[in-house]
Amino acid sequence: MCRWIAYRGETTSFEPYVTEPEHSLIAQSIRSLQSTAGSNGDGFGLGWYGEHPEPGLYRETRPAWSDENLRYLCRHLRSHLFFAHVRAATGTAVTRQNCHPFACGQWMFMHNGFVGSWNRLRRKVEALIPDAYYPSRLGTTDSEAVFLAMMGAGLDGDPLGATQRVLQALVGLINEGELRERLRFTSAIANGRDLYAFRIAVNDAANTLYYREGSGGQVVVVSEPFDKETDWTEVPANHALIARASESVKIVPFVPAISSGSEAEPAPVRRIIARR
Repeated sequence: MCRWIAYRGETTSFEPYVTEPEHSLIAQSIRSLQSTAGSNGDGFGLGWYGEHPEPGLYRETRPAWSDENLRYLCRHLRSHLFFAHVRAATGTAVTRQNCHPFACGQWMFMHNGFVGSWNRLRRKVEALIPDAYYPSRLGTTDSEAVFLAMMGAGLDGDPLGATQRVLQALVGLINEGELRERLRFTSAIANGRDLYAFRIAVNDAANTLYYREGSGGQVVVVSEPFDKETDWTEVPANHALIARASESVKIVPFVPAISSGSEAEPAPVRRIIARR
């Protein structure tokens, strides 16, 4: 499974979060501690917001640990909201178009997970993408297809509702007949101001997800902690993280089998100390 980090807060360089920590994203690309994949070497990507409403992207097919450009970029790039992702492919080609994050309009998306039996379901999932968004389909991954389906389902006006509607459709596809395919959807989306993350699984165990809050509205969301001295909070399975601009983080139940985009009261969360 892939590893990723999302940051929203005061403008900063990527280095303290992506490349510098003891268990940085580069270290996780070589050996993650909470992933079923031994390494995440099928490419990497950076996405960030700056002077323009659309995010900037840098994606590469080389492993993160072997690309000298990544350290230079993370030292000099600065943003108030950025994504970083290292990929472990789940059956699709290692190409630049298949590396995360993905962008469409002002939205950016990255994913850790898969849609079970993707080769069988690909055509049906891609049918969820409206014609207006299909020209943005540049790669072959399930992740990009789900993102563009979310765009078509109304991500601009209702991020939670759009995500819920698409996941509901996916649950219907993976549970056709008696197949009961697996779905893992641990992902992040952002529009330059607000950040949302999801930890969802159907017919399977959910991939890990943690976050921490800091001063100045800072929130960092990670697949696994990058240090061992800071308190992290685990996002429960089948919950969403909502980090809107100028608001504290909320954790809300998010069950795909219920077709509703409404926000519930924050659910109990578990405080942990990340250990290596």
